[in-house]
Amino acid sequence: MTEVTSDAAATRLRRSPLHERHTALGAKFAPFGGWEMPLEYAGGGVLKEHTAVRTGVGVFDVSHLGKARITGPGAADFVNACLTNDLGRIAVGQAQYTLCCDDATGGVVDDIIAYLHADDHVFLIPNAANTAEVVRRLRAAAPTGVEVSDEHGAYAVLAVQGPRSAELLGALGLPTEHGYMSFSTATLDGVGLTVCRTGYTGELGYELVVPAAHAVAVWDALFAAGEPYELRACGLAARDTLRTEMGYPLHGQDLSLDITPVQGRSGWAVGWDKPAFWGRDVLLAEKAAGPRRTLRGLAAVDRAIPRPGMAVYAGDTRVGTVTSGTFSPTRKQGIALALLDTDPKLADGDVVEVDIRGRRAQMTVARPPFVTPSVR
Repeated sequence: MTEVTSDAAATRLRRSPLHERHTALGAKFAPFGGWEMPLEYAGGGVLKEHTAVRTGVGVFDVSHLGKARITGPGAADFVNACLTNDLGRIAVGQAQYTLCCDDATGGVVDDIIAYLHADDHVFLIPNAANTAEVVRRLRAAAPTGVEVSDEHGAYAVLAVQGPRSAELLGALGLPTEHGYMSFSTATLDGVGLTVCRTGYTGELGYELVVPAAHAVAVWDALFAAGEPYELRACGLAARDTLRTEMGYPLHGQDLSLDITPVQGRSGWAVGWDKPAFWGRDVLLAEKAAGPRRTLRGLAAVDRAIPRPGMAVYAGDTRVGTVTSGTFSPTRKQGIALALLDTDPKLADGDVVEVDIRGRRAQMTVARPPFVTPSVR
């Protein structure tokens, strides 16, 4: 999370259009990507919020996420020539996880969800802190006739996640039958919105992209209908434990300008056969040669909880660094993602040690996810 060290800095943080609703629920706020967002709520806390999503339904305000729109003749082809994944693999009405990489180094500028509306219309949701840079790079490369619009503040995003999420949205008359990684437009009490079958928790879930001016009305409608489903407001702390259990990367920790898709085991989101995308040449070379380090999972043997930045050892040799680490409420143990050297080669099941404030804690190398996915 972004550190804020003064009241003056705090006043520069952007706020969600739902900020007053969070305050009324007793939210504890934290700075994240330049926004002041709810970390957890009174009467809940991380464990209850996490459990609600794994067993029932929770709603997250993720309005801090960026929004950008690319329109004009050939917009989809233009995006496809810039971002890593192949938009040709999906149809109109579908979404795709993709990466914006630096052309010179192959490092990840951001990871993004792309929504294909038409050949001349693509909507992107990047991360909060990286939206301006993604937009800047796309604008600099855009051909005549293609417009790149930064719509970061124009929309709110509500993530309704959990095994009962479809029941809740269905009670509001919203569409829920579309497939994973697809989207549908709808109205709720006269408010036009987009219902996306996407999320960051590993559970059945939806993300509602709503005009910012109507975010409160949609939030209130969810909670008015949510009591039979035990709907719970969830903060970014639970979002972090949920995504770590799934092994989903967080940009700035598990992917970054210093961590390529090959190192971050995100090569599945690269259209390797495409003739062009930013970073193609350097990434193809790294893939062919083999990366010097790769992102792996770690599961604690004892009660230790790994945290980002902690060193990983095999015997007396340092072999890597924890990039994300937390306590898994589902498994009741510490789990982590870590960048581990490929030499010496470590196999799943091997035991390494993490330096936790001067004490070595044993961890088993494991392949994420740490829980069974239920997204479909």
